[in-house]
Amino acid sequence: MEKPEKLRELTDEELKQKERELKRQLFNVRFGVATGQQDNTALIGQLKRQIARVKTILRERQLRRAQ
Repeated sequence: MEKPEKLRELTDEELKQKERELKRQLFNVRFGVATGQQDNTALIGQLKRQIARVKTILRERQLRRAQ
């Protein structure tokens, strides 16, 4: 799990790519849990928090540019 400081070093495009990657991982983990292949349900929460971090940083930048 990456820290917000490391995420802030990435460009907007890299953050958007990171968000897509995390969403894909979240889908795969949810699918794995539903089919019984994955037992680690805590991973779902971790991925959701990481997606929220990325979205928050993108929104902060968007608001800063609007000022």
